[in-house]
Amino acid sequence: MPRLVSVGNVIVDIVMRVGALPDPGGDVIASSSEITAGGGLNTMVAARRDGLEVVFAGQYGTGPFGDVVRRALVDAAVEVLQPGLPDQDSGYCVALVDASTERTFVTSVGAEGRLGPAELARVAFREDDTLFVSGYGLAHPVNARAIADWIGSVPASVRVVFDPSPLVDTLDPQVVAPVAARADVVSTNAREARLMSPGSADLRQAVAAMAAVAPGTVLVRDGAAGCWVADPSLPEGPVLVPGFTVEAVDTNGAGDAHGGVLVAALSRGATLLDAVRRANAAAAIAVSRRGPATAPTRAETDAFLAAHPA
Repeated sequence: MPRLVSVGNVIVDIVMRVGALPDPGGDVIASSSEITAGGGLNTMVAARRDGLEVVFAGQYGTGPFGDVVRRALVDAAVEVLQPGLPDQDSGYCVALVDASTERTFVTSVGAEGRLGPAELARVAFREDDTLFVSGYGLAHPVNARAIADWIGSVPASVRVVFDPSPLVDTLDPQVVAPVAARADVVSTNAREARLMSPGSADLRQAVAAMAAVAPGTVLVRDGAAGCWVADPSLPEGPVLVPGFTVEAVDTNGAGDAHGGVLVAALSRGATLLDAVRRANAAAAIAVSRRGPATAPTRAETDAFLAAHPA
C-alpha cells in the first residue's frame, strides 16, 4: 500500500481569533482561543482522512507541548518513526486569525528543528510512497542540511512533493535547490508563487515562470479561484482548475488539506487534474470550518464533489 512519508514539523498551535491585528504597541482581546497540534500534522491528517497510510518521520520533543504532539499523532493513526528527544520540548506557534479569515503566524522552534542524518536514516521507503517536504522544515539549519544532503538518495520510484511554505523567500537557495530539483510536484499558494517569480505581471505568468525551471508539476493555489496547474503533459501551458464557492470562516490549514488530499488522490491513481479538483474540494470544506486540522473525510469529499459536478 502507498504511504505519505512526512519529514515536516509537528508543533503546537496557539490559535487566537481577533477582529483585526493591533497596531504596533497596541493590544486586542481575542474572541476565542484554542491550543492544538498543528504544523505538518494538518497535511498528514488530511491524507489519513482521505484513506492514505501516513508515516511521520520528523522530530518531536518531551514536555507539555511534546505531550500534545504525541497525543495528536496517536489520535490521527499516524505511524511515528522517531523516538523523540528527551531533553527538549516541541515548539509552538501563535496563530492570529482576523475577521477576513486571514492568519498571521509567530513561531518558536523546539525539538522539531533537530532532525538530522541519523533520524533520516530510519526512513525505509516503499516504491510507491510519496515523500512530503515542507519549507518550514528547511528553515531550521539542522533539518535543512540533513534534508538537502539526503534528498538525492530518495529512490526514483518515490514521488516527492515540495511545499516551499510562506518562508520561501527566506530559505537558503543552496538548500532549496536540491529539494526543488528532486521534486515531482511543487505546490505553493499565490503569494509564494509571486515570491518565487519576481517580476511576473500576473499569477498565470508566475506559474509559467516556475514551470520553466521545475522538472515536474507546478501547482499554485489561488484561494476560492482554484488551483493553477503547469505540467509537461499540458502543452497549452498553465490551466486553472476552478475552486468552489463556500462561506469561509477560517483559512488556517486550507493549504495543508489541499496537499494531503492531493497526495492521497494521486496515490490511488487519479489523474493530475482530477486529483487537483478533489484537493480543491477538500480545501473548500476545510475553510468552512473553524480550526487548523479541519480536512474532511473521504466520504465527505466524495459527497461534496457529487453535489458539485464539473
